[in-house]
Amino acid sequence: MAETIKVLIPEKDVDERIEALGKKISEDYAGKQIHMICVLKGGVFFMCELAKRISVPVSLDFMCVSSYGDATSSSGVVRIAKDLDESIEGKEVLIVEDIIDSGRTLAYLIEVLKKRNPKSVHLCTLLDKPERREKEVQVDYVGFEIPDEFVVGYGLDYAQKYRNLPYIGVVEGLE
Repeated sequence: MAETIKVLIPEKDVDERIEALGKKISEDYAGKQIHMICVLKGGVFFMCELAKRISVPVSLDFMCVSSYGDATSSSGVVRIAKDLDESIEGKEVLIVEDIIDSGRTLAYLIEVLKKRNPKSVHLCTLLDKPERREKEVQVDYVGFEIPDEFVVGYGLDYAQKYRNLPYIGVVEGLE
């Protein structure tokens, strides 16, 4: 059976919320430079839109950290597939994530990054599923809190499909 996508958060709402997050982050980091770390692959859509809306200087880097593969639930095994290209020592780090689910991946990533002596580490996510949390993580900036449903769009995928949707949708028809 083919899956169908039901709109959960329309494109207009996503754009407005990213605009508000960019303004808040700009205020919080006034007079500073932010080193944004995107968690690939899903976070890249969100980070690009967010970075355009931040008025303080930003630099960008990327990590690929995974615990999903092609599954719809976390395997629990976190692995770094691509590490940072430059040092974060002494930098104001903002991790940019597409979604926080169990919290295991982000808890692991934050622990790894803090050992690299940044000035600060904060976390921004487009989507948060707090009812699924298994590991507590401090989320500083949240786009939307969503129910425990499998979502796609705006960088989030199902078996590498649907990342390019300009809205957040719920996948229906999954077995």
